[in-house]
Amino acid sequence: MIDLHCHILPGVDDGAGDLATALEMAAMAVADGITITACTPHIMPGVYDNEANAVRARVDELAKALAEADVPLKLVVGSDAHMRPDFTAALHRGRILTLNDSRYVLFEPPHHVAPPRLEECLFSIQMAGYVPVLTHPERLSWIETRYPLITHLARSGTWMQITAGSLSGRFGKRPQYWAERMLKDGLVHVLASDAHNCTSRPPLLSHAYDLAATAVGRDEAENLLHVRPAAILDNTDPGLLPAPVAITETRPHTPVWKQIINAVRA
Repeated sequence: MIDLHCHILPGVDDGAGDLATALEMAAMAVADGITITACTPHIMPGVYDNEANAVRARVDELAKALAEADVPLKLVVGSDAHMRPDFTAALHRGRILTLNDSRYVLFEPPHHVAPPRLEECLFSIQMAGYVPVLTHPERLSWIETRYPLITHLARSGTWMQITAGSLSGRFGKRPQYWAERMLKDGLVHVLASDAHNCTSRPPLLSHAYDLAATAVGRDEAENLLHVRPAAILDNTDPGLLPAPVAITETRPHTPVWKQIINAVRA
């Protein structure tokens, strides 16, 4: 499996606090079947002022430490880049790191407020030749009221990445509901750990693989954790890749808010 979203770099933003934790996270990932991890520190001016060259140096340092500790985990560069007015310009200037220097870039929108120019920003990224991968939409506090927008974005060139822990309920019933719904609606392109430590946010994917296989079939689970992530690292044209699989089912004629309440009570 390939993990495209992991805050494993020691001493960088809110990820691994030190080298020992980073090595433990790497060993845990390998034991879970992960072979490649993208190091994706936050890039958010004024909050997480991580610079691309510094991130590359830290990835190299961690890779050397893994080799010395005999932990067979391959690392690639990346970033968890927050929405900003100059996002496209920052990409062109190399201030935002794409995944393994490909056309694919992790894009994190505001968590609690739906930004009014989100679609315009994502469209400009695509027009510049990149593929935005919107991180953990299932955990956004505004997904209930803007789910049609999420659906439109996913079908208009923005890729969607769900956090593995959301499927297992680690973040609660609400994110679990939306993760499962997005999967079955055929909106999810990639699953990733979004790991920050070894306890509350561990770098694990195998359980999510099994849950995805149950929800949308083993072939699509392979696409979510093997095929599309590998293609991202190879900078493959998204048009050449399998589209997410939608599972047709009869939905009850119940308002979304009632469906969520029912899911929480279950």
